[in-house]
Amino acid sequence: MTPTSVKKGLVVLAALVATGLAHAGEVTVSAAASLTNAFKDVAQRYEAQHPGSRVLLNFGSSDAVLQQMAKGAPVDVFASADQETMDMAEAQGLVVRGERHDFARNALVLVVPSDSRQSLGRLDDLMQPAVQRVAIGNPASVPVGRYAKHALEAAKLWSDVSSKAVSTQNVRQSLDYVARGEVDAGFVYATDAAVMKDKVRVAFEVPLDVAIAYPIARTVGSTNAEEAQRFVAFVLSPTGQAILGKYGFQKP
Repeated sequence: MTPTSVKKGLVVLAALVATGLAHAGEVTVSAAASLTNAFKDVAQRYEAQHPGSRVLLNFGSSDAVLQQMAKGAPVDVFASADQETMDMAEAQGLVVRGERHDFARNALVLVVPSDSRQSLGRLDDLMQPAVQRVAIGNPASVPVGRYAKHALEAAKLWSDVSSKAVSTQNVRQSLDYVARGEVDAGFVYATDAAVMKDKVRVAFEVPLDVAIAYPIARTVGSTNAEEAQRFVAFVLSPTGQAILGKYGFQKP
């Protein structure tokens, strides 16, 4: 082997180390906004248990994250807040079939500002004249909005309450509107309400005839399949489930 070929080989090896091995333990996780606090904790614990691994997190409404993936955003693991969005991901060939798992459940609640004097105990109470603005995630693109619309339609209140709706882009935006007193009430998940216990108060749990189940799956476009599978397994493990439970998520 000539000195020139050796030099070329070393250059190639250095390039492989720089671009490949440096990112061997990197995994990008795109998840529903309601998972923000819990998944930050999950990622931190995962990295601690798997030295050399790095978890990159991206949060947004489940539909928005799906659109990012469809447009080519690099994602290894996708976690949504409803089955419908994961169904769409499967239909578009974005996640690996057979590797979809439900990993958590949640509850839908109506929250009001902590200093609110509103007396709300059921969905009908949203018809009170004093309730003028209600934060609801856009049902066309936000799972929590779809759950809220489903509950209101079942109570035959959607038409009336939607006229008071302040549409939001994700559940955390609804939570922020309520926390800042910009709306009289808002539909969020129980886990989100727990994040701001000092600024919002749960008026009541909204009755639903469907389960709020969160699915997770490895993406077809993952560039680190092994790490992606390991992260999903960690979320499903007793340790991962304990962390989710700490943030109010129920077991699947």
